[in-house]
Amino acid sequence: MRQAALGLLLASIAGSAFAADMSTPSAPYTKAPVVSPVTNWSGFYIGAVGGYAAEATNGSQAMKGGFGGGTLGYNWQFGTFVIGVEGDGAFSDISSTATSPLVTATAKIDSLATVRGRAGVAFDQVLLYGTGGFALADTKLSASALGFTFNDNHTQNGWTAGAGVEWMFMPRWSLKAEYLYRRFDNLTFLGTPIGSLAVNSEQVGINYHF
Repeated sequence: MRQAALGLLLASIAGSAFAADMSTPSAPYTKAPVVSPVTNWSGFYIGAVGGYAAEATNGSQAMKGGFGGGTLGYNWQFGTFVIGVEGDGAFSDISSTATSPLVTATAKIDSLATVRGRAGVAFDQVLLYGTGGFALADTKLSASALGFTFNDNHTQNGWTAGAGVEWMFMPRWSLKAEYLYRRFDNLTFLGTPIGSLAVNSEQVGINYHF
């Protein structure tokens, strides 16, 4: 009798536990959120660049015009800090013409190039940076007087500094906007020293990151 009573008691307890488990709804399954990876700016990139430049002077005969070309660079990222080196080259049509009753003179920058360091801070997809380095400009001066024409070409060496912002708008692709100040000293044309040349430029570009 005792064994039968014990069996009935165990069966009753097991049935009650099973019924309680069936009546209590199970906790809903929640999928872990997917976290997007932080943008990595390290590596090589190549792109195209174009913009507008004007001689940094208040004179009415200041040179001005557009330019377009290519860019090649490399970045290293350490946490949010990004440093890099970049080179660019562009053909340009930055010019000015002055005319008098006897003489017509045209000054022109046929091409521009820079090799610069970059350093900045990345906010995931956005990079804010400063930049500076070496600048080149292929310049030409021509003058016509009394039926004679004189031309003189020089490649000018100088320096550049500026700042910019770059946005990684999709994987491997970025857009940038940049300001550069370029300065070239000790210019000489047709055997005559003419001082220095300073140029302000605003440019935009698109880069592909490898």
